[in-house]
Amino acid sequence: MGRPAEGPLSGRVAFITGAARGQGRAHAVRLAADGADVIAVDLCGRIASVPYPLATADDLAATVKLVEDTGARIVARQGDVRDAASLSSALRAGLNEFGRLDIVVANAGIAPMQSGPEGWRDVIDVNLSGVHHTVEAAIPTLVSQGAGGSIVLTSSAAGLAGIGSADAGSIGYAAAKHGVVGLMRVYANLLAQHNIRVNSIHPSGVDTPMINNEFTRQWLAQLVAQSDSPPDMGNALPVQVLTPEDIANAVAWLVSDQARYITGVALPVDAGFLNKK
Repeated sequence: MGRPAEGPLSGRVAFITGAARGQGRAHAVRLAADGADVIAVDLCGRIASVPYPLATADDLAATVKLVEDTGARIVARQGDVRDAASLSSALRAGLNEFGRLDIVVANAGIAPMQSGPEGWRDVIDVNLSGVHHTVEAAIPTLVSQGAGGSIVLTSSAAGLAGIGSADAGSIGYAAAKHGVVGLMRVYANLLAQHNIRVNSIHPSGVDTPMINNEFTRQWLAQLVAQSDSPPDMGNALPVQVLTPEDIANAVAWLVSDQARYITGVALPVDAGFLNKK
């Protein structure tokens, strides 16, 4: 399939973490369809505290095929956002191929909600430190190019509200996602002089393997059953769960020139979930 002659992101390159499946894959495919080439990174391995299966090398290969089907080019590497050197190596492979960078989507994340202290450590390392490492890896290239850029950090509705259980992994998830807002706001100020925009997105439940698995479903059921005042986990709009493409649509807009003066914004994409809190 050939790429259209022109798209809103033609000539740009996007660096996306957690790209093997779920929201990351949706971002890669949507930005590619809009004209961007893609540098895709995913761990494609296990983390002991995470009870559900994580993405595999086959998942990342499937993302590669879907991106190439749009007519875009893609460089995909296995890399660990917890390891700054690993992440920088993956980014460098893409830069060697494409020669530039314009868009960063720091999307990699885990949800070890029912885990104990090890879940706290891992979720902070991936969902907060991993986002920090992603932005830091990209900054030198974005600044030296002198052409501006757009960075989107994936947070959660749990990054703007105190949602969760007493489990250490769940508390860590909310803490990490709140921390992403702090990173976004600081980086938005630090990078504004270079015309680099930084925003965060905050989905409610999205139909991805991170949420749609027996372990997370069981945790949600227990969260409701064990509370004297069960939390209202439903959206305001009459939709039970969002699709990865719903989130990708918002990201595609944020990184486009249509949002060229939008920076420092925590954008809920949540069907009204947070408005009820």
